[in-house]
Amino acid sequence: MILLILILGAVKALQISHAIAKGKAFKMPPDAVTSILVKESNESPVLQAVGSLASPQGVMLSADLPGIVESISFQSGSAATNGQLLMQLDTRQEEAQLRTARAKLDLARQNLERAQDLSTKHVIAKSAFDEVKSIYDTALASVDETQATIDRKTIRAPFSGALGIRQVNVGQYLKSGDPIVQLESLDPIYVNFALPQQHLGKLTSGQEVRVQADGLPDKVFTGTITAINSIVDTATRNIQVQATLHNPDHLLRSGMFAAVETLLLRGKR
Repeated sequence: MILLILILGAVKALQISHAIAKGKAFKMPPDAVTSILVKESNESPVLQAVGSLASPQGVMLSADLPGIVESISFQSGSAATNGQLLMQLDTRQEEAQLRTARAKLDLARQNLERAQDLSTKHVIAKSAFDEVKSIYDTALASVDETQATIDRKTIRAPFSGALGIRQVNVGQYLKSGDPIVQLESLDPIYVNFALPQQHLGKLTSGQEVRVQADGLPDKVFTGTITAINSIVDTATRNIQVQATLHNPDHLLRSGMFAAVETLLLRGKR
């Protein structure tokens, strides 16, 4: 038994010494080293925000005076030019009044011309001439007033833009202020967005922005900052910014949401 124990101890000691020798002979593998090629890039850092599109000019055209719609000269969704006739209310009564007023004006003009001739010759008193002149001025004012009423019942486009959906029909009676059609100027178009006040020093007029609107995922529109609000919102501590975009195809519409990226100038990180 003693001999067996000595043999097993010798074998174990031999195994341990062999393992220690292997451990001393082991060498760590070399560290793996990777590298990348550094290239100069022209990309600028950006500030991201969510904005809303708005027309430079937009208005719901409405009836200034009450009346019956006599004619409509536009189609829903069509384009309108500045001064284009859109709708005419019934003005038959005003046109009759205008003819009467013009007839009175013609008579008053003739009387005034005769009075001027007589006044030059000192045949009539100045008070008589002043009375004739007053009658002429009154007749002229009556013509202008009646013509103004007709013009207010003639609805024209106040600026060029895109028309919305027509709200009226021929023969319909309109009250003062009743809506007729929406008119929006779409090219160029504004995008309004807000940025935290700490970025105010990084913003300047003329800075480039990129806009991607909901519903147009494959289109990126570029524009420039044209206005920065003069005050910071005390509730949100944000500054309102407005940029102008070219929109020749009228793809962007007022009221759309859009993702806005403001490209910062180098050195303004």
